[in-house]
Amino acid sequence: MGIREELQRLDEELDMEMARAETLANIEALRVRMLGKKGQLTALLRSMGALSAEERPKMGQLINERRERFTQLLDERQQKLQQLEQEMRLKREQIDVTEPRALPRLGNLHPNTLVLNQVVDCLTGLGFEVVEGPEVELDLFNFELMNLPKDHPARDAQDTFYIDDNVVLRTHTSPVQARIMTTRKPPIRIISPGRVYRADEVDATHSPVFHQIEGLVIDEGVSMADLKGTLDAFAKRLYGEDIQVRFRPSFFPFTEPSAEVDLTCVNCRGKGCRVCKNTGWIEVLGCGMVNPKVLDMCGIDSKKYSGFAFGVGLERITMLRYGIQDMRLMYEGDLRFLKQFR
Repeated sequence: MGIREELQRLDEELDMEMARAETLANIEALRVRMLGKKGQLTALLRSMGALSAEERPKMGQLINERRERFTQLLDERQQKLQQLEQEMRLKREQIDVTEPRALPRLGNLHPNTLVLNQVVDCLTGLGFEVVEGPEVELDLFNFELMNLPKDHPARDAQDTFYIDDNVVLRTHTSPVQARIMTTRKPPIRIISPGRVYRADEVDATHSPVFHQIEGLVIDEGVSMADLKGTLDAFAKRLYGEDIQVRFRPSFFPFTEPSAEVDLTCVNCRGKGCRVCKNTGWIEVLGCGMVNPKVLDMCGIDSKKYSGFAFGVGLERITMLRYGIQDMRLMYEGDLRFLKQFR
């Protein structure tokens, strides 16, 4: 077959293959087969050595014309396929901005965190500073400087988690107060929220891990009236302006005198109900004037300075705030329960 006939055959083959090509890969394969270094047109150019000197220029011109034509046809087909692929991709990936979508689920703060933030806002507004300390604590700060001697029942292993004889998991946040009193001079006005540990069985109102918020004020002329005014402001901020505070005599080694604090029942507002056992009052926290012995042990002159301290369980006031009956609900991670709190 001569070169003219071969070029005619290649024209027909190209037209037929172009009609079949549906992808860019098909076009690229056809380009290589026709125009590549080992392609059919290149093979024709190499075969021109067998032609006479007169025929060679004419055949070379015909082959070059076919190369230009093939290149143009392949480029046009490639562009058309690229456009089609882009249109199909845009159709597949198009977004209907008018279509309603499910809103992303937003998290919310834990009820303990919500109440802690309210307490911190209230007490910092009264001039308190938030101070934190280690949860693994020395016996010195957890017990001795809080007037809890070696033979005190609170040191029993049934009540306290011991790391060794001198290191414990703190049983209250009072060690933070001891650390502050031994490193600062009055006036002192701090609150110390944090996690504490006691060897309690888990039930509706007890847990081996829970949270406390303790407050401490030391200055000249501090009295029980200052303590009552602070707790009154705290209770009203948390539960409402109609809440009253009642003190009952009690005993704590690190305060003297000491008191248990009752609040108007937040469930019945003092009328009497099942929650308050029809008394109209609910016990919430303990407090008192800082024991002079504690001041002296921490290096503060008890003849010049006085102070008050109070401590409250965060879970306790959170349960009252939201009417939660079982403390365990707050730590089971059930979103049906937790998402109620905003």
